[in-house]
Amino acid sequence: MSKEIVLTGIKPTGKVHLGNYIGAIKPALQLAGAGDCTSLYFIADYHGLTFIQDREEFNHLSYSIAGTWLALGLDPDRVIFYRQSDVPEIFELSWILACLTSKGLMNRAHAYKAIHEQNIQLGVDADTGVNMGLFTYPVLMAADILLFQSDKVPVGKDQIQHVEIARDIAEGFNRIYGDTFKLPDYMVDESTAVIPGLDGRKMSKSYNNTIPLFETPENLKKLISKIKTDSTPPQEPKDPDTSNIFLLYKEFAAPAQVQDFRNQYLSGISWGEAKQELFQVINAALEEPRKKYHELMAEPEQIDAILCEGARKARALAAPLLAQVKSRIGRYK
Repeated sequence: MSKEIVLTGIKPTGKVHLGNYIGAIKPALQLAGAGDCTSLYFIADYHGLTFIQDREEFNHLSYSIAGTWLALGLDPDRVIFYRQSDVPEIFELSWILACLTSKGLMNRAHAYKAIHEQNIQLGVDADTGVNMGLFTYPVLMAADILLFQSDKVPVGKDQIQHVEIARDIAEGFNRIYGDTFKLPDYMVDESTAVIPGLDGRKMSKSYNNTIPLFETPENLKKLISKIKTDSTPPQEPKDPDTSNIFLLYKEFAAPAQVQDFRNQYLSGISWGEAKQELFQVINAALEEPRKKYHELMAEPEQIDAILCEGARKARALAAPLLAQVKSRIGRYK
């Protein structure tokens, strides 16, 4: 029996922050290279092109995302790690799938609907700011998923619809041309908590409340000092299970450290001391990855070599299925 195929796409959207790491990167790394599956990880750079249209920023973010994953321990010898734009088969399949996908299905995609409805509320043209890349984004994502006969796609809850659309598109193709594509399933980690930002709301670049992953120790300490806390005075017992500081601490500390920190809460640790403990555990956990990240970014040819080798493996995996698809639509006799 062939191994299950698990595929994870990583879109370059800006500086990676602690919320990205805890909510997406850390769980995905735990799946990487598991013996019972073939794991594919890709930099979804052309997805980023829908809203990043500055040459330097586009280039930097693509390298930065790749460097981040490598620095955090993704092993390219145990997984297939590639850049989307290095695999032209994805884009050929995307066009074929687009020709079989109804506009109505794209109208219902969350990202498009959100902009469409916002424009209506603002009283401007409903499609203001909508390019065709954004509108057909789910088709390209379907090609990303289906080309590799993915069994499982780890996603956040807000991305479930994209996997469902990929299934719809696959079912449509299979209905017309015969059984060709696997129907992928999504994987959602229900245990992942909402990661709080500096102001207590969900950590998000939209709220400008993030803690970037590879900040200098000095800046990291300053940002942690800004985390919002309640008015419980020093020496008073505090509930660790309602504390944003404790929630973040748990993600970086060893079990024995977590238990000790819990006891300090119950004994009346001050918020200033709690923030200092949080800084120390995060800084210690990220010290080596931070160093590795900057080394990679200083020599991007290292990243290119890894991604090019990953693309070679990905294309070898993709080519037979694309040939089958082209044969079924009549491209080959």
